[in-house]
Amino acid sequence: MSLERPVTVVGAGPYGLAVAAHLKERQVPVRVLGEPMESWRERMPAGMYLKSTPRASAIADPAARHRFLDFRAQEGGGWVGDRYPVPVEEFVRYGEWFQRRCVPELERSTVTGVSAGPGGLRLRLDTGEEYASRAVVLATGLGPYPRMPEALAPLAEAGLASHSSEHASLAHFAGQRVAVIGAGQSALESAALLHEAGAQPTVVARARRLVFGTPPSRERPGDRPLRARIAHPGSNLGEGWPLLGYSQLPAAFRHLPDDTRRELVRTVLGPAGAWWLRERVEDRVTVLTGHAVHHAEAVDGHARLRLQGPTGTVEADHVLAATGYQVDVDRLGLLDENVRRGVRCTPQGAPRLSEHFESSVPGLYFTGLSSADTFGPVMRFVCGTGFAARRISRALA
Repeated sequence: MSLERPVTVVGAGPYGLAVAAHLKERQVPVRVLGEPMESWRERMPAGMYLKSTPRASAIADPAARHRFLDFRAQEGGGWVGDRYPVPVEEFVRYGEWFQRRCVPELERSTVTGVSAGPGGLRLRLDTGEEYASRAVVLATGLGPYPRMPEALAPLAEAGLASHSSEHASLAHFAGQRVAVIGAGQSALESAALLHEAGAQPTVVARARRLVFGTPPSRERPGDRPLRARIAHPGSNLGEGWPLLGYSQLPAAFRHLPDDTRRELVRTVLGPAGAWWLRERVEDRVTVLTGHAVHHAEAVDGHARLRLQGPTGTVEADHVLAATGYQVDVDRLGLLDENVRRGVRCTPQGAPRLSEHFESSVPGLYFTGLSSADTFGPVMRFVCGTGFAARRISRALA
């Protein structure tokens, strides 16, 4: 394929921006398409905080001069340590600042189709433009993958259930009874935000108990006693040898068996709430642990959940499914059918990727959450942008 053709990065969230910045550093012709930080702005509720620490919330640029703390210094916000929960509004501003400085040539266009053509991949934009690309890096984030339990389908069709990613604000639920399904960060933070907005949330969780993280013992990891640092070394994912491994060795993760990888991606750091959520949930929000939704129906304009557990029935004005995401290539509507069929996937639908993030379709790369099944839980967090951007840009250069 001709090197004159650009590489195209689809998506302008942390992963797309990091890959673009690294490609530019290597002088690879690149087009970057999308709205900067769109998913973070439109799919995360106002008032949310990041689960990761400030130092682990840095979007990777080649010179490491555009970290979250650099942005705060530029804004005059001052230094913050590991005990500072990052507000989503501040993180969105940071991502937009990163884009203006590192990827100013971003094109605010939407890719409507990716197809295979002679000599490579072809893209179609909402502007009507079509062109050939040497490679396509999909950094589409969480958007295509929200997981809605089948039991809630009748309520979703009736407008009485929605996924947590559908709400940029939860304030409009004030005064309503809202059943929140799940026990992870999204569920517990949604419940806290609903309570603080004047709603009446009830958390329904299969887990036997809620789990919250442990507050960092120091603002700086290096300030911990040497013995503690040896026993539980720090990493961008948290303290402990396993988390250090997932953080530092994503290349080794892809060699684990399919079932092991899938289970680790699902369970590492979850389902659990951040340490700072505990006081906003406990003794404030009704919680039904050890309950699963068996059946759901609409009754007189309200939702009725029949549960497996001590509490048999819950009625609500709305059901919020904070049930996470399931990567499935078939849900990527921008890929045409022939391209989708050409992507080798796990039985669950996640793409099988090379050591350079390339799929079985030559020139088609996946990053971010789409690559977590291959490279591990670090790809669920912003701190994975460095590994992904370095690998992909090196391959394409």
